[in-house]
Amino acid sequence: MGERTSAVVSKEELAKQNAFIEKIKSLESKPKTYMVITYGCQMNAHDSEKLAGMLEEMGMMEATAKEEADFVIYNTCCIRENAQRRALGNVTWLKELRKKKPNLMIGICGCMIQQEGMAQKILRQYKFVDIAFGTHNLFRFPELFYEALINKKQVVEVLTDRDMIDEGLPVKRLNAHHAYITIMYGCNNFCSYCIVPYVRGRERSRDMQAIIAEAKSLYENGVQEIMLLGQNVNSYGSDSKNGADFPKLLRALDEIGIPRIRFMTSHPKDLSDELIDVIAESRHILRQFHLPIQSGNNDILAAMNRKYTREDYLHKLEKLRSKMPDIGVTTDFIVGFPGETEEQFQDTLSLAEEARFDAAFTFIYSPRIGTRAAAMEGHLADEITSERIQRLIKLQDEQIQLVHESLLGKKENVLVENVAKRGQNSVAGKGERGIAITFTGDETDIGKIVPVQITDTRTSTLRAKRLDK
Repeated sequence: MGERTSAVVSKEELAKQNAFIEKIKSLESKPKTYMVITYGCQMNAHDSEKLAGMLEEMGMMEATAKEEADFVIYNTCCIRENAQRRALGNVTWLKELRKKKPNLMIGICGCMIQQEGMAQKILRQYKFVDIAFGTHNLFRFPELFYEALINKKQVVEVLTDRDMIDEGLPVKRLNAHHAYITIMYGCNNFCSYCIVPYVRGRERSRDMQAIIAEAKSLYENGVQEIMLLGQNVNSYGSDSKNGADFPKLLRALDEIGIPRIRFMTSHPKDLSDELIDVIAESRHILRQFHLPIQSGNNDILAAMNRKYTREDYLHKLEKLRSKMPDIGVTTDFIVGFPGETEEQFQDTLSLAEEARFDAAFTFIYSPRIGTRAAAMEGHLADEITSERIQRLIKLQDEQIQLVHESLLGKKENVLVENVAKRGQNSVAGKGERGIAITFTGDETDIGKIVPVQITDTRTSTLRAKRLDK
């Protein structure tokens, strides 16, 4: 493996890839329609926006269903085994579809392909796949696609020693009013259960001025809310030589005037007092914070290599809430980490009850080959982990209900996203704390920020009356 480098994709490389886009655009034999199917996190979703942007530049149109598409590409996740199994199962289904559509092209990209040995598996077991590439060479998609089209042979490329920052790629935004901005890539934390550093690479931050320019452009085009993305946004700028850091970036973005700014995800060990103050003093950063705890037991946290204790976490949570009593905090939990005892799991339950999160994403531990946890002793039986996660979900649902009841009568501002699936003359969107809220309205409200007052609670949503009519 060569020396690891981290750099912005050069103008020469972008020009080269743009030339391949133009070549594909001129081909009569190219696919006419495409579909990008995404698994995983918001960063994967934003990568899919880039894929769609490049495909549209090639002269293709998005299909309404994968059965109707001439080219289908799966942008995959490998954080948990279920997501990987589901992606491979759906790819295999396309093999059957190709019997009806002989010219169907099939692609796989993303984190799953970046795993060690996966490229070889694709070459050996999935020979019907036309193109496969990892997370580090998204920018080379036009060239790889052209090669697959012209030579009519399988193209598989996974870069392992280069961590590039993609600047200047076409983007097809999935939403006119809400947009993702990736501010950094990769992770340096090496939590013992997590494969992200191996498939996304080490931390590298985008240039602060490039981020600000992108945000200004989005604002000028009517975007109401941006979501800043990174595996650990709190450590933004740690690799920078110009003094950029996350608080400085947030201050600069707050000055632009975009009505709503969110970000995720954050590591508790990097939550500083300065960052808390910046959020508390801002005009546009929403009072929502995603702060994964993973476990409420200190021994398990140490085994996970999380670099904080239960007490550290609760202390920082108290700081957030003392500065911003109205802040909504969400989290992640992993149940059934190797060696977890019932007593240690009880610590997780007690923390969930004490912290009273707005929401929690709960997962059963999933061993990932190449991580330290996968080689640990004490992996738990499925019936134990399944029973534990059900108890945690039940407790968390009770906590969510208490949070929702505390919001009754409160005023909120909702960015309307769509017409509600249930209920006539209703629209739905997210309040400032990220909670889904429905109220009376119609499709003309989509993209608007509407003031409401909370009137009722549901299992995972709130009901409100609008205050602008």
